[in-house]
Amino acid sequence: MFELRIQDEIASAHFLRGYEGKCKNIHGHTWKIEVFIVKDNLNELGMVADFAVLKQQLKEFLMGIDHINLNDHSYFTEINPTAENIAKYIYEGFSKVIAPLRLNKVNVWESDRAYASYYE
Repeated sequence: MFELRIQDEIASAHFLRGYEGKCKNIHGHTWKIEVFIVKDNLNELGMVADFAVLKQQLKEFLMGIDHINLNDHSYFTEINPTAENIAKYIYEGFSKVIAPLRLNKVNVWESDRAYASYYE
């Protein structure tokens, strides 16, 4: 099995509904996004996929949640835009973008010391 990892970052604000702490107030993060793509064989060039293409696809996908208040995004109107839920959102959406390649995991870093992962 082969695994590729690409990353990008976005800057977005959010607040956590129902949370009793500082994060109940609107604040922002520079979120680092890592996606892991797996495949059991290589193409005729000896690659899982072209890194340049994957990085561009990720950048375009993330534009939908870059420089916004995540609470205003339709996906997060009912659920809190936590790092965990952002990772799930990216996993579900980016999986469709890269199909038939398989997304294995998404990490969303909200700081240099804290991240959440989502995988199925």
